[in-house]
Amino acid sequence: MGLLDDKVVLVNGGSQGVGAAIARAAAREGALVAVTGRRPEPGEALVAELTGAGGTALFVQADLADAAQAKASVARTVAAYGRVDCLVNSAGLTSRGTLLDTTPELFDQHIAINLKAPFFAMQAAVADMVARKAPGTVVNIITSSAHGGQPFLAPYVAAKAGLVGLTRNAAHAHRFDRVRINGLNIGWTATEGEDATQKAFHGAGDDWREEAAARLPMGKLGQPDEIADFAVFLLSERSGVVTGSVIDWDQNVLGGLD
Repeated sequence: MGLLDDKVVLVNGGSQGVGAAIARAAAREGALVAVTGRRPEPGEALVAELTGAGGTALFVQADLADAAQAKASVARTVAAYGRVDCLVNSAGLTSRGTLLDTTPELFDQHIAINLKAPFFAMQAAVADMVARKAPGTVVNIITSSAHGGQPFLAPYVAAKAGLVGLTRNAAHAHRFDRVRINGLNIGWTATEGEDATQKAFHGAGDDWREEAAARLPMGKLGQPDEIADFAVFLLSERSGVVTGSVIDWDQNVLGGLD
């Protein structure tokens, strides 16, 4: 028996990085998986991988910057599988901007991907759960930077801090519907997207992961597969009644000073 046997799990932003790791972990635990992404190539490759390993998977092409497409990702999943039991909001935009140089256009991009898309995906998924009078779970992948973050992450922090508040608000609103909604504030993580960000914005070389790991307490960056295992636990019934929790999944301790 897997932790998610016969559960329908939709992972928005699931074609690469942390989202793809969660999709793999959910499939291993018996879930029927749907993943979204803008580009079909990585999404279809992941689906082929999961189905080749004996799982059931579906790719839904969607640009989550469009709220209508975020909602439609839920509708497509329901059309394919009949319902949505679990939703993961993993898509994230991490382009840089400070308080002084962020344009309204950049700010709106961050709000669209990092806050508006999760809002409307949750709206659609929770509506399906409530209509069926069935329990469900949501996990929002957030960031430890939501506590404040670096100066060059101003619009990112603004949007992700909003997602922290939304996670708690929605969890409170739907606790009597037996819909549990939690979040993970993840720290610096070794993903394809982070590799591109480090090279594009910080001039990093190919060995940036090793250099970064040497400076971190545990000697390594966060690993997507480890985050995925934790997310699957929160999606599953083994996490019990926990809802409205936003957990710091990081190796730096908030408030700790040297």
